[in-house]
Amino acid sequence: MPHALSLSRIPALLVALGVSLAGCQAAAAGGRTGGGPEPRAQVVPGLEVLVRDSMHLLAGKRVGLITNQSAVTRGGEHAADFLRRSGVNLVALFGPEHGIRGDLEAGETVTAGRDARTGVPVFSLYDRTQRPTAEELQGVEVLVFDIQDIGARPYTFVWTMAMAMEEAARHRIPFVVLDRPNPITDVSEGPVMHMDVKTVTQVITGYYPTPLRHGMTVGEVARYYNGDANLGVDLHVVPAEGWRPDAFFDQTGLPFVRPSPNIRSVTAELIYSGLVLAEATNVHAGRGTDEPFHYFGAPWLDANRLLQAVAHYDLPGVRLVPTEIRPTKDPAVYTTYRDTAFTSLRIQVTDRRAFQPVFTTLVLLTEAKRQNPERFRIMNTGFTQMIGSTWARAAFDRGEDPRLIQARWREELQAWEQKRARYRLYR
Repeated sequence: MPHALSLSRIPALLVALGVSLAGCQAAAAGGRTGGGPEPRAQVVPGLEVLVRDSMHLLAGKRVGLITNQSAVTRGGEHAADFLRRSGVNLVALFGPEHGIRGDLEAGETVTAGRDARTGVPVFSLYDRTQRPTAEELQGVEVLVFDIQDIGARPYTFVWTMAMAMEEAARHRIPFVVLDRPNPITDVSEGPVMHMDVKTVTQVITGYYPTPLRHGMTVGEVARYYNGDANLGVDLHVVPAEGWRPDAFFDQTGLPFVRPSPNIRSVTAELIYSGLVLAEATNVHAGRGTDEPFHYFGAPWLDANRLLQAVAHYDLPGVRLVPTEIRPTKDPAVYTTYRDTAFTSLRIQVTDRRAFQPVFTTLVLLTEAKRQNPERFRIMNTGFTQMIGSTWARAAFDRGEDPRLIQARWREELQAWEQKRARYRLYR
């Protein structure tokens, strides 16, 4: 039998209940406390908007489609299947990094062949040319791009699009972008790439000046590149209907499909936009673990000592938790320190709107280098391209305070934002 409730306890219980309700309301408010997403109207991807409203762009044309497994309808149907079922004459499919079905590891060769589901010829855009050739474009009368990006400059999909746009301009082929949300919102952060570091590594990881976290949709990147570079392609962007630029992907109502094997959540996309810097060093970023791009560590790195140093920066929106990991020994998964147990810092985002992934990673790398100058290594020239400029690379190399580097980044970012404003599609 339940106990009777003392009247004297009611005020205290109401206060406690109020705190609990306030916490639930905050957690539902789109990440202000790192909680679940606030409800939003379902977004309609450009793929479905095209078929509903803009089929004149493809009617009677032989269509080439640049796509992968992330391009799906609200019901989960792949773009190639959906377009064919809608009467589009698909004559060629072009696969970016990770392939048409997205089952290849980063950097793996994408081979040509035929799509098993549609029978349409498949050509690779991640091999010797990284762009469609004149032979592959024979008979193609319009090129369509539909891929879900994740909002980070080194993620190769938007630059696959940019190079395909160049070929479309060269061959006078109209180019249609079926837009999708930026899954980590329109916020931009970090270094704007300078053109003089474009070719220090693969150009497909940094083809045109944007910040590391660029804050644009693929359609906006296409508009920006076409306009700012005076490319002159006959460009048509079909916007995603109903997307608000402050919405994370899990607020769109769209099905989440891994855009690549190691990007498994919206949080991973957000962290990756900064942690990708560590991928060019000998620090491990979590590949081969339960959650790639949620860890920062190495066998030679004292995670607890690093945590103490980083605490002085009072980083917003993140908790760093020492956690033992052992990256898989599976040879099919590329990872440093395979089958080696060590303590790493687990990156837990507590407030995704306050979290600064690029600055957080810069702080972690700076302190890791300061504590281990004999062990820390930058492994390839991709670091210079990702950090954006020779001045930023030099500042990092000499151990400059990351807050000073961030201040100069912000000056460059303000100038870039003024340029970007001309190409925005969503307000």
